[in-house]
Amino acid sequence: MMKTAEQHMLSRRHALAALGGLGLGAAGLSMGGAAHAQSDKVVRFILPISAGSGVDTIVRASSAAVSKALGQTVVIENQPGAGGLVGTSAMIKSPPDGQTLSVVSNNHVIYPAVLKSVPFDPVNDITPIAVIGATPLVLVVNPRLPVKDLKEFIALLKSSPGKYNYASSGNGTILHLAAEIFKDLSRTFSTHIPYRGFGPMMQDIVGGQVDWGVGALPAVAGQVKTGNLRALCVASLARSPAAPDIPTSAEAGLPFYVVEGWFAAVGPKGMSAENVSRIHAAFSTAFATPEVKEAMAKQGNIIKVATPEASKEFFASELKRYARVVKSAGVMPQ
Repeated sequence: MMKTAEQHMLSRRHALAALGGLGLGAAGLSMGGAAHAQSDKVVRFILPISAGSGVDTIVRASSAAVSKALGQTVVIENQPGAGGLVGTSAMIKSPPDGQTLSVVSNNHVIYPAVLKSVPFDPVNDITPIAVIGATPLVLVVNPRLPVKDLKEFIALLKSSPGKYNYASSGNGTILHLAAEIFKDLSRTFSTHIPYRGFGPMMQDIVGGQVDWGVGALPAVAGQVKTGNLRALCVASLARSPAAPDIPTSAEAGLPFYVVEGWFAAVGPKGMSAENVSRIHAAFSTAFATPEVKEAMAKQGNIIKVATPEASKEFFASELKRYARVVKSAGVMPQ
């Protein structure tokens, strides 16, 4: 079992305390051809995740405002694969001129703890621009499973160890780790089925090829609303205003199951201070707009954005923290 101290390190309270001291700022992106673009230079955002994932949903909801704030057309490129290593590697190898950026999540600092080989240093091979905020994670099941709540689900898993399986967006991702933490705390076993990104993962849970999984609230909310998925709990200390009918893990019967995903804007190593300041200012402007605030609130995202300097410290501390969490959860490097 995970130690209580490690469980609490994943809590909203600790996540927001860390983010709260990071300062002000914001992030967002635009799909190409923004009406307010003023520069001929195109800013390329490489997202190391598939379309429809939590970060992708956040990015696209804030896209127009950031394009306007930057005064440039922004092109979004989804490059999923290897749990995010493919897209991040492509961004890191790009020129540090401020024209190629990315938005990454917890996955970025989890890699070294869960993978035997990582082709980059997640702290020293990037330029942190802004930790943007956090998003709730939700445990969902295929609605054909004969369970209506978390207690029944845990009882079902315990009644037939190894019969059921769960999907993740790839080995070593935060969604993989969040599911493993659930298994540890609930003392159940399910077979892990890794996918190449969130989209294929969620498609197979909806289709019934896989029994359950964990997803970001913005990415699963639509499927839950239509009844294609059943949400058993949000892995947070408090219910999300964006999905008030989904109980917290504690309310559902599994205290200390608290895991949330943060997201941050980064660039390749070696970006100039001028470019970092310029892009950070654009993020700040974009996320201060009423339309972006409303979009983030509807998705359930908690926006608490960091300065570049504090974001650098946050990445380093999260790298160490997840190494401890992964060891405690018993996830073996692959």
